[in-house]
Amino acid sequence: MKKALLIMSFLMAILVVNAQSTRTSVMVADLHKAIKDNIAKDYVGFTIKEATKVTVNNVVTYDVVVTKGTTIENLVYDKDGKFISKKAPAVTQPVKSVEKPATTPAPIKK
Repeated sequence: MKKALLIMSFLMAILVVNAQSTRTSVMVADLHKAIKDNIAKDYVGFTIKEATKVTVNNVVTYDVVVTKGTTIENLVYDKDGKFISKKAPAVTQPVKSVEKPATTPAPIKK
């Protein structure tokens, strides 16, 4: 019974923590002028692809994805539009091709 109560308490704590985090899409036109100005200055030729307002424990940040050709950057700004950091791009594993087995079996050597 004590274990069940402990597990239930742990699950409730996880739910409370998750409830304090939200992600909301933001229209590019609605981004702070400071964010758009920073991108225009420091990321010349890049286009804003998407923006997300992230709230965690009442702290607001903006995740902004910018692209230029095949280059993708994920930038983080604070609630006032001040640049905070650049996130590392997600690493994806290339898809490996699977070779088809030969249609005729190789002769067995004795």
